[in-house]
Amino acid sequence: MAFKGLLIFLLLTVLIGDISSNALGQLSLYNRLIPGRPRFPFGETPQRSYNLSLYNLEAMFTSHEISAQHNNTEEYRVILLGDSSVWGTLLKPEETLAGQLNALKLTLCGRPARFFNLGYPTISLTKDLLILQRALKENPDLVVWVTSLEAFPAEKQFASPLAANNRALIQPVLGGDPPDTASVGFWDTTLVGRRREFADWARLQLYGIPWAATGIDQDYPVNYPKAEIDLEADETFHGIKPGDDLAGTLAWDVLEKGMKLARDNDLPVMLVNEPILISNGVNSDLRYNFYYPRWAYDAYRVELARRASSAGWTVLDAWDAVPMDQFTNSAIHLTPEGESVLAGKLADALSGMTCQADGKP
Repeated sequence: MAFKGLLIFLLLTVLIGDISSNALGQLSLYNRLIPGRPRFPFGETPQRSYNLSLYNLEAMFTSHEISAQHNNTEEYRVILLGDSSVWGTLLKPEETLAGQLNALKLTLCGRPARFFNLGYPTISLTKDLLILQRALKENPDLVVWVTSLEAFPAEKQFASPLAANNRALIQPVLGGDPPDTASVGFWDTTLVGRRREFADWARLQLYGIPWAATGIDQDYPVNYPKAEIDLEADETFHGIKPGDDLAGTLAWDVLEKGMKLARDNDLPVMLVNEPILISNGVNSDLRYNFYYPRWAYDAYRVELARRASSAGWTVLDAWDAVPMDQFTNSAIHLTPEGESVLAGKLADALSGMTCQADGKP
């Protein structure tokens, strides 16, 4: 009898573990029993934020409000890609870039515009490309890709855990060899081996209930370290010194693949070089901020403009649009007032788009 029970347990372990990540992610309380979230799940303090970080991309999308809206053909659907500045660190959903753009009630190409916050708090072009690839299923009309130099170093492309744990999904777009799966053992494919994935999925569903009741989806500390103004006398950028080959260390090819992916799907893109803190403190003659020595950032902007001109990309260079006192805990995180400035500039740029007869820019 005990042997029979053990056999049934092992069989269930294998069968349940055989459920694909995609199928698991599609099972959700969100947009059914509880509303979809206005931004992706992310967080390290779930007891206070009713949120958590997980790597199941399908579960992330299924929990997002965009998944409840994909049949709405009357709205002009704009997806915002980017890092934690787009996701909205220290900001309430309505204070984020997407929230403030929606509050403007813009009309684009003859339809009411709806902006969806698909930002995610790690800085990597590859992570953005991963999200863009999945977002194509949601029938967007326009992509606003908000980025910065810190997303470009080749060494950072899979530093984002979301990208690293979904390498098999993004590799076909990036090209090259597929990830090595030879080290994946039998138990890794069972419920036991995938217990973290199943537990994260279950917690995401459970935390949806207090989130829906409170609207809280991140921890809002009363006090936090302010963005650095006084800087080190260091001109290196990820180990690169003035005079070194900066361009050769940056993943311009990933950006180009993202633009091509959108173009192949007849999807226009507005690329936004996001605002950065421009310090006036100690060593501000050498560095703009904690992230960027002046020489590296200036060279990046020149190269971005050159490539955009050559390829016909639409770019809004908003790098100096927000004053220094409108940054919070980092050189890219904005206050609500700073986001309002960026939203206004982006709204002006979008309103200036010329639409074709088919309703596309």
